[in-house]
Amino acid sequence: MKKSITLASLGINNSAVHYQLTPTELHKITLEKNMGQETVSGALAVNTGEFTGRSPQDRFIVKDNVTAEKVWWGPVNIPFEPEKFEKLYEKVISYLDGKELFVRDCYACADANYRMNIRVVNEYPWSNMFAYNMFIRPTKEELRNFEPEWTVINAPGFTANAEIDGTRQHNFAILNFTKKIALIGGTGYTGEIKKGIFSALNFILPVYKKTLPMHCSSNIGKNGETAIFFGLSGTGKTTLSTDASRKLIGDDEHGWNNENAIFNFEGGCYAKVINLSEEKEPEIFGAIKKGAILENVVLDEKGNVDFANTSITQNTRVSYPIYHIANIQQPSIGNNPKNIFFLTADAFGVIPPISKLTPSQAAYHFISGYTAKVAGTEAGVVEPVPSFSACFGAPFMPLHPAEYAEMLSKKMKDTGVNVWLVNTGWTGGPYGVGTRMKLKYTRAMINAVLNGDLGLYNYDDYHIHSVFGVAQPRSCPGVPTNVLSPRSTWNDDKAYYTMAFKLTNAFRKNFKQFEAYASEEIRRGGPQRYAF
Repeated sequence: MKKSITLASLGINNSAVHYQLTPTELHKITLEKNMGQETVSGALAVNTGEFTGRSPQDRFIVKDNVTAEKVWWGPVNIPFEPEKFEKLYEKVISYLDGKELFVRDCYACADANYRMNIRVVNEYPWSNMFAYNMFIRPTKEELRNFEPEWTVINAPGFTANAEIDGTRQHNFAILNFTKKIALIGGTGYTGEIKKGIFSALNFILPVYKKTLPMHCSSNIGKNGETAIFFGLSGTGKTTLSTDASRKLIGDDEHGWNNENAIFNFEGGCYAKVINLSEEKEPEIFGAIKKGAILENVVLDEKGNVDFANTSITQNTRVSYPIYHIANIQQPSIGNNPKNIFFLTADAFGVIPPISKLTPSQAAYHFISGYTAKVAGTEAGVVEPVPSFSACFGAPFMPLHPAEYAEMLSKKMKDTGVNVWLVNTGWTGGPYGVGTRMKLKYTRAMINAVLNGDLGLYNYDDYHIHSVFGVAQPRSCPGVPTNVLSPRSTWNDDKAYYTMAFKLTNAFRKNFKQFEAYASEEIRRGGPQRYAF
């Protein structure tokens, strides 16, 4: 017989509460409520409604005694009044009270020393199934005396009144560090659930536990060497870390602890599936089976998924428990990393497909976090836009980016890790002219690093890029020589350098906001002003 719980402490007294249902049960209920369809692979397909991506302008943090002096307030971390939170919370609870609710106890952080117990309260069954997939699943023994530290309250059907409630519009995602609540309403996009907890950990770990949180994926080789992949959505974190020859630690969110181990925050993966194919990404393709949830994909009448169809959004997604991947690290903890990859989808098409960074360059590029916003990942983004996101995850970072960069720089220096800049974006021209870098070439470059073929720094084997100053390898197994040089792929030197200097100007303009916090060494890690 399943354990029953009460939500009276939250103010919910009249709801039918379904506690800790299995994925199979939640899958069935979703179909019975006509809230989803089953695909031929057995996966559940749902539509998240109005929002098919995060809405960063509607993410707030309650400004109170805990956060007032620590959070980096501004357009990323938007303050919310405690009094407004209380009133909005009461409205959401009143809305949920009496409804059929789905509740899950779970936790974040695979390292027991950093574990955060979480209770997720969902209005929709498939949202609760998402929580099962994405957070770490307690054992029956652990559930007996489970006490949640944080609570996620997720009410997609509730809409706020901006003028009265203090929100920007009818949807919102609000973190309250004093009450330890993530309050989400007006949006069915499940990414807000996991990113709410990630944002909370990005405050808690560095402030209280002196541990670096990272927006990255990671895996580990047979030799025990861990690799880390930083990058925003669409740059290839999940794809490149999911490698049949290496054990997957996690695909999106990790901590780097004081013992120099890497630990996963999550218990699952949340991958983009736009243009997914079994040939190119067999592990992810194979993970889409019973227990997985596809979001905003298009099905035919037989339940076949058209992964190329972007009529709903380009940000089509799948969530699945990490055990859907055959080759995983258990528990999700890895040794001190030897190689770190900064992934960028360069929409200008001018950054080399792979280059080795000096420590000062690594710090500069980490603080800069250059990439391109991928269409559909955020509300209002309809095509890739060149963008800078500090620490490759600014939307989830409550502290000043320099604090995270300082922690990473110290880790890199203490451990002697190699750092590489990898362009998974465009080659042969900018977006709209060139083509996306072939995945097989990027994989070959990553493998060459991990195998040690590019690990030795010898000036005869590298070319110092005349604009960006990074060390660009002259050759790499499995990659045509001309592909390694972005200038060669353009066949128009003048056009290439014009575009390259345009991007360097964007780098310098963006970095001005950090100059007061950066050392002269870090400032010199940026692109050069003139070709030489």
